[in-house]
Amino acid sequence: MQATWKDGNRFELLPEGKRFWPAMREAIEGARHRLWVELYLMESGTLADRFIELLVAAASRGVEVKLMLDGVGSMGLSRSDRQRLREGGVELRFFNPLSVTRLGGNLMRDHRKLVIVDGSTAFTGGFGIVDEFIDAWYEVAVHIQGPVVEDWMRLFVHVWDSPLTRGEGARTRLASSLQALPPPEPSAAGVRGRAIWGRGHRYQAIRISLQSRIGTSRRRLWLCTPYFVPTLSLRRALAGAARRGIDVRLLLAGGHHDHPGVRYAGQRFYGRLLKAGVKIYEFQPNFIHAKFSVIDDWVSLGSCNFDHWSLQWNLEANQEIDNAAFATEVSRLFERNFATSRRIDAASWAQRPWWQRVREWLFGTLNAWATRLK
Repeated sequence: MQATWKDGNRFELLPEGKRFWPAMREAIEGARHRLWVELYLMESGTLADRFIELLVAAASRGVEVKLMLDGVGSMGLSRSDRQRLREGGVELRFFNPLSVTRLGGNLMRDHRKLVIVDGSTAFTGGFGIVDEFIDAWYEVAVHIQGPVVEDWMRLFVHVWDSPLTRGEGARTRLASSLQALPPPEPSAAGVRGRAIWGRGHRYQAIRISLQSRIGTSRRRLWLCTPYFVPTLSLRRALAGAARRGIDVRLLLAGGHHDHPGVRYAGQRFYGRLLKAGVKIYEFQPNFIHAKFSVIDDWVSLGSCNFDHWSLQWNLEANQEIDNAAFATEVSRLFERNFATSRRIDAASWAQRPWWQRVREWLFGTLNAWATRLK
């Protein structure tokens, strides 16, 4: 399967939980035939209770409900909640559960976030089913309709049918049934988009696509990621674009962070990027968990972070959109977030205290060791 550009799609940008949760809930409540959900993070709590109720209600209407969770990201989901799902008619599977016989293999995680309803509409972004996503974390999603939904379905099927995905009861394969489903109808006024994915160091189409766009950028290059520990090639590409006169901006997590050590590891690259002309903003209101980019008229939005974990071990997936109007909408979202962020000043950063430099060195060294665990 290749990442293929398709015309005739409709995309709706859904910034913040107050936008995408109601839209997703409405779509799930309207499901009539099938509901497929793929998530990395799901933990018992208020949001999980609501989500389970939605899935069980859909199953009770006769909807085929399949829920695929990562074996590590779902460890916070209680046994009773898992039982509620199964007893409610939801087919539950887990990708790559931890195993003492596959030590290195445990590093591969399914980090994708995907909700597909009736094969005609889909949602992706950085969301998870944990209470922090309700108010405490800033997140962005996209509502997808049109021919590209078929590719998102194929991505789901590929992981569902994987030998690394485990579940109870008889094993059902989706690949053959997918061929019998009618493709989503294109819209005459729709726009161009494609689903693109990554499988750790084995297949890095998301990174390759991003760096290709960086190399051909003409005006702007704005990236938002909560876990910024970029590869050497990406750092060089960002710095090179800034030196060419491109408006390069990074929107990164500030002091509100679920893994502060990752933030410190990435901060050791600030100096050289700032010297090259890259503008760096740290988001202040809360933890920004969103992952989205705009380069000229191209947008990428989904699950992929620009850190070694995402690029070397995780299953990731993004929605790419090539449309000037949608890119303008995303750029306005960036600008609103820049306004509530602290811009890092190059001169002040060069004078940062010694203890900040020690943190950068320490966590940067730990990150470097971790990347050698392939």
